[in-house]
Amino acid sequence: MRLRGVRGSRNIEDRRRQRGGGGKGGAKIGGVGLLIILAVGYFAGVDVSGLLQQLDAPAQSAPRQVSAQDEHAAQFTSQVLATTETVWSQVFPDQLGREYQAPVLVLFAGQTSSPCGGASGATGPFYCPADEKAYLDTEFFDTLARNLGAKGDFAAAYVIAHEVAHHVQNELGILGEVNKRRKTASEAQANALTVRLELQADCLSGVWARYVDGMLEPGDLNEALNAARKIGDDHLQRRAGRVPQPHTFTHGTSEQRARWFARGYDGGQVRDCDTFGTEQL
Repeated sequence: MRLRGVRGSRNIEDRRRQRGGGGKGGAKIGGVGLLIILAVGYFAGVDVSGLLQQLDAPAQSAPRQVSAQDEHAAQFTSQVLATTETVWSQVFPDQLGREYQAPVLVLFAGQTSSPCGGASGATGPFYCPADEKAYLDTEFFDTLARNLGAKGDFAAAYVIAHEVAHHVQNELGILGEVNKRRKTASEAQANALTVRLELQADCLSGVWARYVDGMLEPGDLNEALNAARKIGDDHLQRRAGRVPQPHTFTHGTSEQRARWFARGYDGGQVRDCDTFGTEQL
């Protein structure tokens, strides 16, 4: 992805130098944590701190050191976030007749807190509608490439765009409505609603990709499509040694995720992303 000359976003809250982010830190992720890592960006955040072996951070500890690699990842994240601001600030008035209010993206290392629960490397990136912030540990990019097999800068950019897409849903009132419906639904019904929410976010990510098409390099689109497939529920459950159980899906199959991203990219229209108005996902 060609980002040379692209400004960095001002909507970054950097907590990476905080040890433990006000909570606990120093955890190593075991098998359960890895499975949760694979469930990228679960709706409204997932607090899995109780599943992790954690050590209390010292009350008075020196600021955490940030590596050059992590600084590069943070700059990349800031630039990609800026492209989402540019795109949605254009799409909202053009297609929706309204103004776009950009979210804040919180960068953290290891663990931090959010109104939606504890944020840690094991939750993966997620969006919290309560404070309208997205949360990202930049080390997740390594997990995406090494553990999930989704390599490339545009795969990482897709992850950022997906979380911003959840903010778009929140701006449009979709997140709030789905959350209300989930509260009175059965587990299977709630999961089905969340799948539609996630696939819509994939489609909206595709709309963003369409608008930044001039920044794409050969192979970038395939990187995003591959990332979408690698985090499909069926793929993740097979990877964990399980037979896929559709009623437990919360993000959609690999085929669905890639197809809805492609749909948004091909048309570049928000109206094409109505996953709640179709029977066939």
